[in-house]
Amino acid sequence: MEQRRQVIPRPPDIEVGSPAPWAGLPLSSRTGIRLARVVEAVHVRHHALSGAERVTFGAPPGLGAPAAVLVPLFDEGGEARVVLTRRAAHLRTHTGEVSFPGGRLDHGESPERGATREAAEEVGLDPGAVEAVGRLSSLSTFSSGATITPVVAVLPGRPLLRPNPGEVEHVFDVSLAELAADGVFREERWRLPGRTVPPGVEDPGWFPMWFFELPDDTVWGATARVLVELLRIALDV
Repeated sequence: MEQRRQVIPRPPDIEVGSPAPWAGLPLSSRTGIRLARVVEAVHVRHHALSGAERVTFGAPPGLGAPAAVLVPLFDEGGEARVVLTRRAAHLRTHTGEVSFPGGRLDHGESPERGATREAAEEVGLDPGAVEAVGRLSSLSTFSSGATITPVVAVLPGRPLLRPNPGEVEHVFDVSLAELAADGVFREERWRLPGRTVPPGVEDPGWFPMWFFELPDDTVWGATARVLVELLRIALDV
């Protein structure tokens, strides 16, 4: 499949970042990540966020329209797998970037309903097959300032998907164990003066940017941050 390579807008000043949060775990703890284990961790995380949901990383919240993404998980061979998309090459923004299905919420629409609706529109995911199991931390983007709520959902098995060519070039899935494997995760520290950064960063001008290097794609930005949170709670690190 011909791929139009995405453009990652790296600033002039970049430093090598920290190892993966799970780098210290033995390989045996990072394989066989079962769906039930992930769902239980998401339930705990969801209830911890209830009533005091926090926005992590990026621009201050509330500058853009509320949005939601669906994080669809299914089990195959005892491994939890997550569905991802690659944005179409003809789109004006975020060309070729890996993302979750999702988008802006309609007025009065819940994140669960909006994320499921967008997934049906973008990849043909049957809404009746989607079981929302919890939310992860909301986050905001530098580009639009939109506040995004990730909704984790379970599918009954490998889905039959039909990418909408107007929005999606390719849809694929990857196991959480693959994402947690050695050499896949990478952190860079970008100098972004004036940006909102996570607590604990020594120099507020330096922002940690996360990447997952897959065989045919680089996952970064908001999508990578959602995957990092999902892996951290699933692996308890």
